[in-house]
Amino acid sequence: MKLTIISHTEHYKQADGSIVGWGATITEINHLAKQYDEVVHIAMLYNGTPPKSSLPYLSENIKFIALPALGGKTLASKLNIIKNIPKVITIIHKELKTTDLFQFRAPTGIGVFLIPYFTWFVKTKGWYKYAGNWSQNNLSFTYRLQRYMLKHQKRIVTVNGVWKNQPKNILPFENPCLDEKDRNLGKQIIANKKLTKTINFCFVGGLNKNKGIDKIVDVFKTLTDSRVGTLHIVGDGSLRKELEKKSLEISAKVIFHGFVSKNDIIAIYKDSHFILLPSASEGFPKVIGEAMNFGCVPIVSDISCIGQYISDKNGFLIKPVTRASLSKNIQLGLRVSEKIFLEMINNNYNLAHKFTYNYYINQIQDLVKKEIEN
Repeated sequence: MKLTIISHTEHYKQADGSIVGWGATITEINHLAKQYDEVVHIAMLYNGTPPKSSLPYLSENIKFIALPALGGKTLASKLNIIKNIPKVITIIHKELKTTDLFQFRAPTGIGVFLIPYFTWFVKTKGWYKYAGNWSQNNLSFTYRLQRYMLKHQKRIVTVNGVWKNQPKNILPFENPCLDEKDRNLGKQIIANKKLTKTINFCFVGGLNKNKGIDKIVDVFKTLTDSRVGTLHIVGDGSLRKELEKKSLEISAKVIFHGFVSKNDIIAIYKDSHFILLPSASEGFPKVIGEAMNFGCVPIVSDISCIGQYISDKNGFLIKPVTRASLSKNIQLGLRVSEKIFLEMINNNYNLAHKFTYNYYINQIQDLVKKEIEN
């Protein structure tokens, strides 16, 4: 069976001619490829140096087909999308003629014209994966339009979380991020993790206001508790230079790691007691599932479906998503007893099995069976 995936995932060509792409998606496809004779990924190819988070495809039955790099908020970028509509549809149409199943990943700029194309002109069986916040109110017009179109069609749409009064085609799905090696290593880390005299924190994500990293740095400037240890900041973005300057006013140790490898991130999770993610908008970030598996208690925004997984039994919810609320929850974390902390990290480890690739693949197999039978 052949599966074709269409997405806006960034890919890059390395000096040796090999293709790499955003690590989380590539790893997911590497696992999916074990279930199919052939997997084709139609996605965007960018110029420039790939970030450290990029990974290669590992299976010979995966084929990458490049789309032009499209997207952006400027008028010129939107006009460029319109200009390239015929080219994008031609590439996808050619591949779908020989595929058994397709998956389209939304929301994305090209989804505005591809969702109608799939709905009206494509008979191939397929489903949509909606990676954003399905319940979000303040969406852009193009994202609202895509969500509306996905609700009003027969094909299955997988979303983050369980939501009331949804059409039958909307199914809850967890995003995978853990393999069996991760599970075994996480079990070892948690067995040896304890609260220490100093408590370490980490943030993993883009250094932008949507992810809330500016709130974290501002709050840490005000913390006076002597137990505050190191703040690890993993990722990069437009705010990095400004945040590095502000961090000089923080009494605790702050390390800006930039983009790092998966092994380096695991080492940071191992050293940390809490993960901070005061996002303004999310689906369910994979980094929460990763951090839970490696013994970090989440202090995260109560948005989208995050509150369906995090409660006072395994973490702290920031609500409303403000500096004051973030500060309050960090201080609550600092006052947690070792007994409660150990209960939390064990509860999180048990829950994290839902974010394994094995669990995800089993869900996909059930979904494909439903789709083929319809």
